[in-house]
Amino acid sequence: MEQPFAKPPYVIGIAGGTGSGKTTFSRELVATLMTNKIVYLSHDSYYRDLSNLPFSERVKVNFDHPDALETELLIKHIAALRNGESIDVPIYNFVEHTRSKETEHIEPQPVILVEGILIFAVKELRDLMDMKIFVDTDADIRFMRRLLRDIEERGRSVNSVCDQYINVVRPMHEAFVEPSKRYADIIVPRGGRNHAALDMVAAKIHSHMGS
Repeated sequence: MEQPFAKPPYVIGIAGGTGSGKTTFSRELVATLMTNKIVYLSHDSYYRDLSNLPFSERVKVNFDHPDALETELLIKHIAALRNGESIDVPIYNFVEHTRSKETEHIEPQPVILVEGILIFAVKELRDLMDMKIFVDTDADIRFMRRLLRDIEERGRSVNSVCDQYINVVRPMHEAFVEPSKRYADIIVPRGGRNHAALDMVAAKIHSHMGS
């Protein structure tokens, strides 16, 4: 297929620990750019479908380990977008731990923004990225944000969130997320609303887009 853009799409990866503010940074970046020429891909959309397991077994899965995600599909999707092809992104149900039958159809754009806690932990994925950003936030703040999110958005209890954080989230962060920070081109401190960092990244993207 003929490349629909004058330049290959610019791929930006935004990583960081759970609750670090990477999603906020991603959304603020899109708002700062003031353009609709961006594809936004969340690694969370690519959690593996666990509908083949009883619910009691689904909740035991380690969702903070790279194996819980179908990263190979995300890699294929980014490659397709870079080739000017459209993709159909899975829609994940975080309460039931299953994928919806519906998907989100996405057309290629000049900028591809990929966000997730583990996107720098897989070499084949990070090698597709032109810019890698790690949002760095203190562990206590990250934990509080995750606690509130899982209670309010995912129907979890305080005890279950705390148990999961101690037994799974923190060990996986130390094993996979924190070490992946060394691959970042830019480390953004103080969470997702660091406006100096936002302006710097936005200027780089505008330069690539020729605007």
